[in-house]
Amino acid sequence: MIAFLFNLLLAIAWAAVSGSASPHNLLLGFVLGAIALAIVRQSIGRGAYVFRAGRIVSLALLFLKELALSAWTVALTVLKPRMDIKPGIFAFPLTVDRDFEITLLANLITLTPGTLSVDVSDDRRTLYVHALDCSNPQAARKAIAEGFERKIMEAFR
Repeated sequence: MIAFLFNLLLAIAWAAVSGSASPHNLLLGFVLGAIALAIVRQSIGRGAYVFRAGRIVSLALLFLKELALSAWTVALTVLKPRMDIKPGIFAFPLTVDRDFEITLLANLITLTPGTLSVDVSDDRRTLYVHALDCSNPQAARKAIAEGFERKIMEAFR
């Protein structure tokens, strides 16, 4: 997080020095700042900031994709004359174990139309998820594990 703040400061400094605060120039300053931080951190022995930022962007892109797909699916389901759905709650076994990761996963699931995180077990090993269509809970578990959960572990470990 501190590296990200330094990167933002470098981008703002770049805009001040170059005399232009356009979005393109700020983006260029952010990229140049990330490169500078990667070079400095490699000499110290920690060059993971740029890679982590890329993985976080990858997680955000996956979320946007899932958001669009699930919104489309829910819209089609609602517009059908006969809604053939089986709502229900299923237990999702968690691989992530940190509070931040569990919270992020639960929020990503809740923000995706058609699903809602209901509760986390006391031992923090199971997340209970309500799905609009729970006809195949095993497929839903697999999609969460191979999607959001895998990307969260890649980005934050």
